[in-house]
Amino acid sequence: MAYREHMLDESALWRAVAERDARWEGMFVYAVSSTRVYCRPTCPSRRPRPDRVTFFARAEDAASAGFRPCKRCRPDTASTSDPAIKRVRETCSRIARSNGTRVPLALLAKAAGTGEQQLLRTFKRILGISPREYADACRAGSLKSALRSGNGVADAAFAAGYGSGSRVYERAASILGMTPARYAARAKGETVKYTIATTSIGHVLVAATPRGICSVAIGSDAAALQRGLRAEFSEAALERTDGSLSSAVNAIVGSIEGKAPDPRLPLDVRATAFQTRVWRELQRIPRGRTRSYDEIARRIGRPGAARAVARACASNPVALVIPCHRVVRADGTSGGYRWGAGRKESLLATERA
Repeated sequence: MAYREHMLDESALWRAVAERDARWEGMFVYAVSSTRVYCRPTCPSRRPRPDRVTFFARAEDAASAGFRPCKRCRPDTASTSDPAIKRVRETCSRIARSNGTRVPLALLAKAAGTGEQQLLRTFKRILGISPREYADACRAGSLKSALRSGNGVADAAFAAGYGSGSRVYERAASILGMTPARYAARAKGETVKYTIATTSIGHVLVAATPRGICSVAIGSDAAALQRGLRAEFSEAALERTDGSLSSAVNAIVGSIEGKAPDPRLPLDVRATAFQTRVWRELQRIPRGRTRSYDEIARRIGRPGAARAVARACASNPVALVIPCHRVVRADGTSGGYRWGAGRKESLLATERA
């Protein structure tokens, strides 16, 4: 089963490959069209161009599609003896086969032969996300694939399991980062300028349109950050520049190193009404302080919406400018962070100091 049919969001899979994230070991393989070879996500070989990569749920699926196993990482012999990994793999496959239909956690746990909370903990330990978040990513990936194939918004939304085109337009900012029509055109005609700075927590990519900052991403590999930007908006005119973004970069880097206040910059980000309320509330959190997901939900008048708040934080496209790293779990532990838990803890420690 190729993930282009029942597809986990390619951006998540590509990040796993770019960072050689061992948590995804055994969850998928990637195949390269130019070499006809497929690899494990942790393969030490030179990373391919994103537009030449296809993701498969299993090694045998890649082999059936005509790819041969890499001789360095030996994906055809990757161990799956760990019962926890096997359980997560089978659950992932079951979610992907649901074609966007919600599968209750109770049913997933029963099929996996385990309890609900145990499956949830295992999923988060191995992949860093919950089964529900995995299902959301599958739907987002299917939607992107359908839009790129030229399907209309209504047809693409139905095929991905959203039920209606209006639902997709409502959530376009978190799913696509732009309107469905612009995404289908791969941001054709859009000019995005970007630059990359080196900081104490890694490389920071800052990208902007003429309307404002549209992306702030953090990573250990500058080239991977560039590839991620290119993979998402392959038809946009990307222009690397330093001068025109210098003031924005200085503000962001200064805040990271504790030498400047929070950056207040013009933004070009699309958001639902709910996301806007969450992100504005995050910008009200003082430096050196944190709020829980529950507390944010209460402050915006939506008690009980802690999960939705967490999703809004995860979909934040401009790290640091909207300080989602200041949101923690109810017990005070730092919780997850799109750019790595270690970076989150480092940012909070600097701000507290």
